[in-house]
Amino acid sequence: MPGDLKEGRIVIVGASLAGLRAAEALRKEGFAGSLTVVGDEPHAPYDRPPLSKQVLLGQATADTLELPMRQDPHAEWRLGVRATGVDLLAKRVMLADGESLPYDRLLIATGTRARPWPNPEEGALDGVFTLRTREDGAGLAERLAARPERVLVIGGGFTGSEIASACRELGLEVTVAERGPAPLVGALGGTLSKLAAAMQRNHGVDLRTGVTVTALNGNGSFTGAQLSDGSRVEADVCVVALGAIRNVEWLTESGLAAGPRGIACDAGCRAFNMYGIVTDDVFVAGDVSRFPHPLFGYQMLSLEHWGNAVEQAEVAAHNMVSPGPLQRPHLAIPVFWSTQFGLNIKSVGVPTYSDHVVIAQGSLEARRLAMVYGYKGRVTAAVTVDMAKVLDYYRHLIETAAPFPPPSGAQDRAIAADISIPSAVPDPSVLSHGPTVALTGHLPDRRLTVV
Repeated sequence: MPGDLKEGRIVIVGASLAGLRAAEALRKEGFAGSLTVVGDEPHAPYDRPPLSKQVLLGQATADTLELPMRQDPHAEWRLGVRATGVDLLAKRVMLADGESLPYDRLLIATGTRARPWPNPEEGALDGVFTLRTREDGAGLAERLAARPERVLVIGGGFTGSEIASACRELGLEVTVAERGPAPLVGALGGTLSKLAAAMQRNHGVDLRTGVTVTALNGNGSFTGAQLSDGSRVEADVCVVALGAIRNVEWLTESGLAAGPRGIACDAGCRAFNMYGIVTDDVFVAGDVSRFPHPLFGYQMLSLEHWGNAVEQAEVAAHNMVSPGPLQRPHLAIPVFWSTQFGLNIKSVGVPTYSDHVVIAQGSLEARRLAMVYGYKGRVTAAVTVDMAKVLDYYRHLIETAAPFPPPSGAQDRAIAADISIPSAVPDPSVLSHGPTVALTGHLPDRRLTVV
């Protein structure tokens, strides 16, 4: 590594939101050296959340989602080429085209990809989609515009629910199949998931819970699916919304602490190696990272949040060009939002890190409320439904580890401990979807055998 951290060679693997914002931040921080961004897609970084909203509704096209550059990072963009490995000793990134890139510091921002249907032959049927890339969004939007008789959505997480919402807004018949007891239960717990289930059914969704899809049917083209309860759904289009896979396979032989839940890093975004030793020249940002947070028991968090990707990228960039005493931690509180079935749902904190909840404002009946989550007597999260303006108050309670039930403040009712109810966060293994923020334990993923 060069003595001057503002010089040298930095490689960013991942032409993603996090990769772009990190490149911009590096230049803003005064980095004057060589900067290379590698991306496996042929496109410049683009915005993914509109794919399940505006693109499906015909309000935008997938080729118009390119992220604006806040400043030119003056980077060499290596797009359409996949990274295949990292040599930590030689400090080189290997590429699928046979080339390798030398680096002094490396930022990994490879994000996630959609989890495919487990049967490749069934998943290849015409009419079966996942939704993650520009091509996915364009293909699914075109198919929905052709007015299919029915759409089957497998998985009731945020992506699956937003797709179902878009289908109903387009006037299409839609069935949602969810292995768990309700949609969004993995992200929001049992109480709010009941509201999500009611909203889907009230908007005409054929919601099937407690069932799995056992087979996709068709001879070349998708025609329907078999469910575990013995029933069959006749449909023309199927969207597989079974969550995300973190893009870490290319790091299998790297010696980094990379596994199915992401790449473990410290609060300064520095990657751990497989022995749990922090590196000084490899950093991680965005959906592919696992990092500790003091407000949530120092457990490693895995997030799939737009805001987290931006904030973590900026912290990583700062620390890549700053000496140790000037480095700063990434301690942002997770924030997530979703619009579906006419409701705006916004969360702050980690709802799954909870044992009880209270409704501090509004009511389930009014479909306008603020729900506060607590764990072992302190506030750990809050979720609002059409009450986003009050969320900053609850963010402050989380940041200050305020007692749970929450003190008087923004709430419009007296709260007593005896009206809190269990948060009913289910075991993720029983769901078709996962939370967008997950606690993943304390240790690196790579398991060692000591001989």
